[in-house]
Amino acid sequence: MLGDASLVRKVNTQATLRALRSEGVATLTKLGRITGLSRQTVEAVLDELGERGWVREIPPDGGVMGRPARRFGFRADAGYVMGVDVGANKILASLADLNGRVVASERTVVEDAAGAPERLAAAERTALACADGYGIARSRVWAVAAGTVGIVDRTGRVTLSLVLPGWTGVDLAAHAGRWFGCKGLADNDANLAALAEHWCGSAQHAQDIVYVLAGRRAGAGIVIGGRVHRGRGGGAGEIGALRQVGWEDAGRALTEKGRPDEVFAAAGAGEESAVDAVDGFAWNLAVGTSALVLAIDPDMVVIGGGYARAGEVLLAPLRRHLDDLCLSVPEVVTSTFGDESVALGGVRLALDHVEREVLGL
Repeated sequence: MLGDASLVRKVNTQATLRALRSEGVATLTKLGRITGLSRQTVEAVLDELGERGWVREIPPDGGVMGRPARRFGFRADAGYVMGVDVGANKILASLADLNGRVVASERTVVEDAAGAPERLAAAERTALACADGYGIARSRVWAVAAGTVGIVDRTGRVTLSLVLPGWTGVDLAAHAGRWFGCKGLADNDANLAALAEHWCGSAQHAQDIVYVLAGRRAGAGIVIGGRVHRGRGGGAGEIGALRQVGWEDAGRALTEKGRPDEVFAAAGAGEESAVDAVDGFAWNLAVGTSALVLAIDPDMVVIGGGYARAGEVLLAPLRRHLDDLCLSVPEVVTSTFGDESVALGGVRLALDHVEREVLGL
C-alpha cells in the first residue's frame, strides 16, 4: 500500500509539473483541468514542489477586484545545464536554464596541436568561466554534456579520434562531470548538432534527418524517428572512415585556393576558379551524403559546420550532385545555429538527463 501511495504521488507530481512547464504560468483551477486532479491534490503537489524550489507562486496583478486566483510558475532558474563543444580549434560553452533557454556563452580558442591535458584544461576553464560570468553558484549546474570529434561510446568515453592528439581513450563524460560535481555526459559532435537541429532548429518538424558537418573536416549525425541514432558502439554516421568517400580530403580544394570564406565569396561573385573549387568540395561532400541518403531515405539533410555559412553558394552544387547520385533527394537546408549547434545539442542532452533523472518527467 505504501508503494502504491508513493507511485500515485510520483504520477501526480509528474502530471502537474509537465502541465506547469507547458503553460508557463497557471492557476490551480487550470492545472486541475489539465491534469484531471482535484484542486486539493494539485495544491499539495505545488506545495511540495515549492519546497524543492522548483515552483513559485506568482503575485496577483495589481487592480484585480475580489480575491484573485492563485497562480503558479515553474522556476526555470532553479537549476542549469551546460553544453560544451570541445573542438579542434575552439571550445564553446553554453549555459541554459531548465526550460532550455541559453542564458550565457563562453568561447575560447585552442590550437589544433594541443594535447589532451591542455584541451581538457581549456574546456574546464571555459565552462567554469561561463557559469561564473553569469553569476550563479557552480552547484546550480545540474548536468554538463560535452560534444567532440571522434567516436564516443555510450559511457561518454572517446574510443577513437584521428583528429585530436592524444584524444583516444579520454573519458570526456567523467571530466565534464568533475567540472561542476554533477552528472557528466558526452557524445560525438555531429550527433549533438543533429539533436540541436531537431530540437529547435532547421529540422524540428522532420523525423528522419541526416546532419552533415561541413568544415575543416566532414562528419555526419543521424536522427531516426526523432531520436539520435548512435549505433552499437557510437560509430553510426562515420561514413568518412571509408576512404573511397573522399571526406578526409574534402576541403583541400578550398584551402588550396586560400581561406575558405574568401573562396566561397569569390564563387558567389562568379570567379571561375573559385566556382570550380566549391564544386569540387560539393562533389566530395555529396558522395558521402548520398550514401547516407540512400541508406536512410531521410526527410531532410541539414548542412552545418563553418562552411554552411556559404549558404546557396554551397547548397546549389551540392543539390545538383545529390540529384545525380540519389534515387530521390530530400530537402537540403543549412543549419539554424552554425557553429553553435554542438554546444546547443549538449544543452539538450544534459536537459534530457535532468528531466528524466532529477525532475522525474
